[in-house]
Amino acid sequence: MSDRTSRIALVQMRCGADSENNFGRAIGFISDAAKQRAQIVCLPELFRSQYFCQTEDHANFALAEEIPGRSTTALGELARELHIVIVASLFEKRRAGVYHNTAVVLDADGKLLGKYRKMHIPDDPLYHEKFYFAPGDLGFQAWPTAHGKIGVCVCWDQWYPEAARLTALRGAEIIFYPTAIGWHPAEKKEFGAAQHSAWETIQRSHAIANGCYVAVPNRVGHEKPAGGDGIEFWGQSFVCGPDGEIIAKGSIVCEEIVMADIDWSAVDRHRTHWPFLRDRRVDAYAGLEQRMLD
Repeated sequence: MSDRTSRIALVQMRCGADSENNFGRAIGFISDAAKQRAQIVCLPELFRSQYFCQTEDHANFALAEEIPGRSTTALGELARELHIVIVASLFEKRRAGVYHNTAVVLDADGKLLGKYRKMHIPDDPLYHEKFYFAPGDLGFQAWPTAHGKIGVCVCWDQWYPEAARLTALRGAEIIFYPTAIGWHPAEKKEFGAAQHSAWETIQRSHAIANGCYVAVPNRVGHEKPAGGDGIEFWGQSFVCGPDGEIIAKGSIVCEEIVMADIDWSAVDRHRTHWPFLRDRRVDAYAGLEQRMLD
């Protein structure tokens, strides 16, 4: 690796009912990625548990933890040991009654560099996140890690161009999106291909519009923690470059580590030759902060 390149790894994994087993398996994936010379490793959304937001159940609040806390301590020790950056999505207990869907960034020295609280909280069939999570209040951020300047948003944030733009304006040259998204099995035949295409397309567009890399680790597997049809997570974790082209992609059904080499100079090159940031009409965007314009 040159000083202008870094290797990133996205962990595409199944998540079972045993939280400690999920955590141990995640550590195994991170270690395997480091053996393959990964320098930044990102886990999928809420990897410590099955996707519990399929139901509204107060018992699930017992899954939450404080940040910093036991997970960040263990991941920080691993980051320091392997000299890698780790991005991990956790269920944060801020205090009783206030919980967040939070991503943490552990730098290569083991330090908790920062955290991002998911800003956009969905409420869809089998995605009852508003029951569990308060909206984020830390804004959109980027951090200069030992292996590059990165930003992090979480899952539902990936549909919003404003989130990607503000993260890029903070200086992010890669935006990571820890994700838990899949098909409702009853809808898959009719709508599945279009749903996946829209998800991939919107994120590739963020890369193009902001001249940055986008990296998306998704979970995989069919989860039915509350019975019913459950959610069939579609995997297909991917990395795309500043031109929007996909440079690495996972499968639909397999657990795997999706690896990609990042050329940091490509960010500078694309932002210079496709100067979308330069040509923004910042004087003409009044109204974006409003829900609707009448």
